[in-house]
Amino acid sequence: MTYSLRVNNDLDVATLVDLAQRAERYGFDQLWVSNDLFLRSAPVLLGVLAAKTERLKLGVGIMNPYSVHVSEIVMTAATMQEATGGRFLLGVAAGSAEFLGWAGLERPRPLAKTAETVRVARTLLGAGDVDDKLPDWFGPLSQLRFPLANRVPVYVGGMSPKMLQMAGRLADGVLPLLYPPEHFTEARSQVMRGVQEAGRSPSDIDIPACFWVSVADDADTARLALAAKIAYYGPSFAPYLLARAGLALDDFGPLTAVLEREGLAAAARLVDERMLALGITGSVAQVVQRCQSVRAMGATHLSFGPPLGPDVREALDVLGTEVLPALATAGT
Repeated sequence: MTYSLRVNNDLDVATLVDLAQRAERYGFDQLWVSNDLFLRSAPVLLGVLAAKTERLKLGVGIMNPYSVHVSEIVMTAATMQEATGGRFLLGVAAGSAEFLGWAGLERPRPLAKTAETVRVARTLLGAGDVDDKLPDWFGPLSQLRFPLANRVPVYVGGMSPKMLQMAGRLADGVLPLLYPPEHFTEARSQVMRGVQEAGRSPSDIDIPACFWVSVADDADTARLALAAKIAYYGPSFAPYLLARAGLALDDFGPLTAVLEREGLAAAARLVDERMLALGITGSVAQVVQRCQSVRAMGATHLSFGPPLGPDVREALDVLGTEVLPALATAGT
């Protein structure tokens, strides 16, 4: 079983180093750092973490081909693979149209652009199972100028069926954000369609069950932290994902009105049990039980993502000392 941790790039360097070292001690296999615009640079953060950890695999989730050219994405990934001694994981995706708009960037043809980026990145970063012909707009000298001791696994971040299917055809891994976590079964089937179309083996691709989790010694404060996350992001979720949890966009109308009028804390208090089910929270026993249900669906990689809890260090301690050991015991 693989366990990974996903954190946002709003964390300061000292906090992130502390979390990475704790995660390594607790037995997490991977740490993914987001690369959202106008926050801290994930590649720089991961460079620091490379020097402060020994075993933990380090992933950027994600880089997009609109704000950074694919050739520079490849340069960053290859250099990080050298710096980490083969521990780097590259996540690519189209990114958020809203966030890119902050920088005046448009996002045309997101599926085609992401697929092209995956093909180019995997070709230049040492994958042996892809067509090594680069797009016509690359010149004859388009190649890395230094050798790679280890190839770089390329993951695709996505939620839509077409993006997940494309990842199954082309990528080493996929980061499907699951709202609710039980959407894993459908997300995996979408990835597997792409795997089958390409004539690949299911073992060729890593499919983490990526969900939001919030834990703390006090289950009520943990629930409130997740409620705030859902109150803020819930109205932007795809309707077909909400439907899987028995929800619709209209259910979030009252929350949005309160959020605009009274703020996030007031809106979070309106989040009901159906909305909370979009992530995982509650007591340690409840969190373990929900994770076990996802594992029973065939997940072999559980990926814990923010908010994680009202205090991120406490949350990681609870996950590392209580949740992961309980899951390990349940799996024996």
